[in-house]
Amino acid sequence: MNGARARIAPRGTPGPLGPRASTFGTRWLVVGLLGLGLAASRTARADPHPLPFSYPYSTLPRGLTELEQYVDMTPLHTVVNPQVGSGSTRNRLQGIFVTELEYGITDRLELGLYLQFSNDLSGSTGQQPVQFDGVKQRLRYRFADPGAWPVNLAIYGEVAELSSELELEAKIILERRFGPWQWIVNLTGEHERYYEGERELVFVPSGGVSYEVTPACRIGAEYWGRVEHAFDASGDAPFSSLWHHYVGPTFLFQTSRVWLAAAPYVRVDHLGRTGEVGDELGRFWFRTIVGIDL
Repeated sequence: MNGARARIAPRGTPGPLGPRASTFGTRWLVVGLLGLGLAASRTARADPHPLPFSYPYSTLPRGLTELEQYVDMTPLHTVVNPQVGSGSTRNRLQGIFVTELEYGITDRLELGLYLQFSNDLSGSTGQQPVQFDGVKQRLRYRFADPGAWPVNLAIYGEVAELSSELELEAKIILERRFGPWQWIVNLTGEHERYYEGERELVFVPSGGVSYEVTPACRIGAEYWGRVEHAFDASGDAPFSSLWHHYVGPTFLFQTSRVWLAAAPYVRVDHLGRTGEVGDELGRFWFRTIVGIDL
């Protein structure tokens, strides 16, 4: 406001145009909220993620397309001004940006195509610009209709051609609903083969529960973990390859065509350890996903 401090009226005081205008504005606000709730209560064609790190069982219907944008942020310890002595260190945000295009091949089989970008700070001076990492392709298939089995089951397979490695990923997706409650578990394994010859197995379990507050809003809690095993490792394993565990609250807002999922996570292991240069997983992790039904 051009440097001017906004004036806030005390609670219960009419707006600057008088009580009639204030009442008029309130009515429009109520109408807008009701309309938003109505839009969200319609049959959703999109494929929202109530838990940002865990894929749900549902897939897109045949012939439908959805665009999803992932944004991951974690503060990492990096070197600043390395030319001056040993350099000083500080925390900087590392970002991973993934754009996914989903397509329903059938009502149960879904295709996903990804583009990934990041500013990898691990082991760097923290001055890395965002750069292109590579592409991914995956299929997700769900078995039976929702509720036909005691636990809804889907499987997921992915191939990633990244700048430093070739990655194969497999995932088992389990889901169960109890009224407004939704329980999801993902069991994920990755085989990573670096172009220099090193190979790793990575296990990334995740899961949690969400609750439907309204048709437009869900809240919940989620856990995800990660551990790496290098086939050709010698000596002590780096900190980033050890078991790490994250937990945090989740939030999902959705309409019939657009949805937003977000969650902040905190690492609950090695609480007394300070960050060091070279770490790939920070003490905090933030994920946001926006999905748009095309």
